[in-house]
Amino acid sequence: MYTEMFKSFSEQTEKTLAPYAKFNKLFSKNVEELTELQLTAVRTYSELGLSQLKAVGEVKDMQSLAEFNGQQLETLTKLSQQLMEDSKKFSSVAQTFKTEVDELVADNVKEVTPA
Repeated sequence: MYTEMFKSFSEQTEKTLAPYAKFNKLFSKNVEELTELQLTAVRTYSELGLSQLKAVGEVKDMQSLAEFNGQQLETLTKLSQQLMEDSKKFSSVAQTFKTEVDELVADNVKEVTPA
């Protein structure tokens, strides 16, 4: 008798907590993707900043200053392209997460809504 009662309780608990487990998996996957994107972005921007510091360190006369200034437009273009790419990546991850959560909610609503 008690065995059957504990088995029933265990099954009900598992069924009740399943949506939470699915959401936690989605959430942790999303956090992992966002963290990886952020680390990559920090690495890229740090490398760009360091290269600019090195380039400034090479300025010794008017000729090298003119060359450095000429490279700034290229650097700004590269930076703006990187920012756009990163923005698209972050947006894509957020949209994917939203879609997956919407599907999870819809599935759970179907389960609890009587036909």
